[in-house]
Amino acid sequence: MLERRYKVVVPDLHYYLKLINCRDACPIKTHAGGYVRAIYEGNIEKGYEIASDTNPLVSVCGRICAHPCEDACRRGDIDEPISIRALKRYVCEKYGVESKNPPPVPKINKSRAKIAVIGSGPAGLSCAYELTMLGYSVTMFESELVLGGMLQTGIPEYRLPRRAVELEIDRILEMGVELRVSQKFGKDYDIDDLIDEGFKTVFIAIGAHKSIDIGLPGRDFDNVLSGIDFLLNVNLGYKVNIGKKVVVIGGGNVAIDIARTAVRGTQKLEDGSTSMDAARMAIRMGAKEVHVMCLESREEMPAFQYDVEEAEREGVILHPSKGPKRIIGENGKAVGLETLDVESVFDSSGNFNPTFIKGSENIISSDTVILAIGQTPDVSWLEKYSEIALTPRGTIKVDNETLATTKPGIFAGGDAAFGPRIVVEAISDGIKAAHSIDRHLGGKMPEQVKARFVEISSKQYEMPINYEKIQRQSIPSLPISRRVGFSEVEIGYDDETARIESSRCLDCKVNTVFDSSKCILCGGCVDVCPENCLRLAGIDRLTGDEKCIDLFEKRIKSIAVIKDEEKCIRCGLCMKRCPTKAITMETLELVTENS
Repeated sequence: MLERRYKVVVPDLHYYLKLINCRDACPIKTHAGGYVRAIYEGNIEKGYEIASDTNPLVSVCGRICAHPCEDACRRGDIDEPISIRALKRYVCEKYGVESKNPPPVPKINKSRAKIAVIGSGPAGLSCAYELTMLGYSVTMFESELVLGGMLQTGIPEYRLPRRAVELEIDRILEMGVELRVSQKFGKDYDIDDLIDEGFKTVFIAIGAHKSIDIGLPGRDFDNVLSGIDFLLNVNLGYKVNIGKKVVVIGGGNVAIDIARTAVRGTQKLEDGSTSMDAARMAIRMGAKEVHVMCLESREEMPAFQYDVEEAEREGVILHPSKGPKRIIGENGKAVGLETLDVESVFDSSGNFNPTFIKGSENIISSDTVILAIGQTPDVSWLEKYSEIALTPRGTIKVDNETLATTKPGIFAGGDAAFGPRIVVEAISDGIKAAHSIDRHLGGKMPEQVKARFVEISSKQYEMPINYEKIQRQSIPSLPISRRVGFSEVEIGYDDETARIESSRCLDCKVNTVFDSSKCILCGGCVDVCPENCLRLAGIDRLTGDEKCIDLFEKRIKSIAVIKDEEKCIRCGLCMKRCPTKAITMETLELVTENS
């Protein structure tokens, strides 16, 4: 039998940064573990400062972020990940824009060039914020009367209260960002007009508000609606007539948002409020039945699983693994959707190429069909700018690192460049574009992450009692019977629950550091480790980084102590057990400096 080989590396800053999984997975590198630990330590204001340090729309993300940090959280390998997004919302409600103690608006000396930002969605807002912080004079253009892009017109209010969005936007505008609304790019102005007006460069963040047409037979019937238009009109407060039996085609987040909105109803009352009844109460104004049909299986649906589950709780009926064949109509109106069972969604090469089972036709009766099958940007304005290239998907082609388009001095990001993505990725685009614009105009180099290790005294180091056994705390939400109108469904943590949840954090910025000159290879650390993440291994069983192996051979000749970082829960028992104090617990402190 072959002996197991262990791959080893010499740790450097990149290695230790990668160990902080939540930060590494975040597109804007928010140190989530930092604010989670601050909550546990009782310093909520510090927690907010950490959460907002890299995020100009932190209160928005506290409610709707898709939390890739949570998906990467190492606590999830033990039981369930830390509820990072809900804890972000908690600190924002204490010290964010929606709190009784909102953060002060930064005072900026805007002495640098004029920059135009087209679009006020998350990418445009973030770019405007970051450029203003860098001292530029920013003018933001918006085609609608309301700001926020899909934050206002695409995401339902029961998920994201308008007050949170408006307060975030107001703070950015109060920093000195100039605003021009009801200005449609490509119609009321174009790039040449902006350059003539004195803008030195342009960031295009127009979103993806155009529905994709798959040529579905029957799509032109009167009561067949575009999902994007449906949400836009509902969110802007317009009355949208839907029937009592609605079928939504699509399995993504937009489709689920549409379905949950249809359940609630869309009719605006005289007092300006909206009424619904997800619990099938007598005063219900929404559809009596809402169906969602999608190609993917229930487990493969691209929509967030939490929202799919909430939709089912609210009465939405799912039809997974079904594809649309045609919309059936009578007298010019849809009366049903004919479907086919899906055999496979992807081909053998992993490409999207649905195949269907012959003879599996079925009909779902309906009086409203809503198409939520994808979005693309409106790039009709590009007819005048042939030097700006598009991707095969119909999005604006950009350099992934700089977000520069193929026209010098013009940048693009968000959904217009990458198609529909999660909000925090759009925020990342805005920040990245701002620094690229700064470099393009001869500005300073971006800040560099530097770090230092700070040793924690063995007497002071202590993790919360039974932290490895504490279960994830459920996020409180309104009961189904109280989900009336577009009231926010999720309530958020109270002080006690937030502290309990934060105590589950494994504090991945803390590391066990080994001093080989003190180690006597007694194996005490291996014996005491509750997760079996430490092991003694002969040099001949190591593979990987040759420098690391050479280092072992020079210092300890034949045996090494190796550690599986993915298993370590930072309990500190190895440090306390070591008789020679060869093991210390040290915190990686991160700072940013201008290079």
